[in-house]
Amino acid sequence: MSISISLAGKIALVTGAGRGIGRAIAIVLAKAGADVMVNDLKAESCKETAASIEELGRRAIIAEGDISSESDVRSIVEKGIAHFGRIDILVNNAGVVGRKSIFDTSEKDWDQLIDVNLKGTFLCSKYVAERMKEKGVKGRVVNISSIMGEVALPPRPAYCASKGGIIALTRDLAAELAQYGITVNSVAPGWVETDLTSSYFAQKNVHDYLIERIPLGRFCLPEEIANVVCFISSEYGQYITGQTIFVDGGWTAI
Repeated sequence: MSISISLAGKIALVTGAGRGIGRAIAIVLAKAGADVMVNDLKAESCKETAASIEELGRRAIIAEGDISSESDVRSIVEKGIAHFGRIDILVNNAGVVGRKSIFDTSEKDWDQLIDVNLKGTFLCSKYVAERMKEKGVKGRVVNISSIMGEVALPPRPAYCASKGGIIALTRDLAAELAQYGITVNSVAPGWVETDLTSSYFAQKNVHDYLIERIPLGRFCLPEEIANVVCFISSEYGQYITGQTIFVDGGWTAI
């Protein structure tokens, strides 16, 4: 039996869609038939993603904005509603990374990671879910967390706290929004090959340590995260809610 995932007629909003995992998610959702609103801090960074979506025959609009700003999030959501009429799928992907010890993490460092990664996920979920509820949309919210929301790999206190917060937020929102037919799940990637991680992985000591620690013996591809997001967002994911799916090659299994 073969499974064909279709998101035909669905409208998706993907934050942080300018590159990396976010770009892959936006394109995979479009391949499945969704029209996509792509968000990033600057509109310029989304042009390539939007063009790729349109080449697939799907509609794409760019929504510039800072997800840690409540006014920006409101504007992003309203732009999507004005253009498409509704939002069926929200993927909270935008985030920042931080690798500093507790002694080197300033209050500014802490606030930035919590504001973007955790507060941003909350704000986008709040305003999109509000619109889903108003319009009777049995939507999907997918939050991108990390294996470091579950396990430690010092020195990353602020990053781990923000990603762990996303996992807890996911469970709470799933329980609250279930009455409206809205599912909320998170995907927790392991070590993913992107332009942001390439220089880090290029360090031989880092590369060798990580590869040896990953049971499958390789890094994840952005499309492999995107495929899981697509499945959760489809009809096949309609009874999955409040869950965190670790896409990590077995990192958290040992």
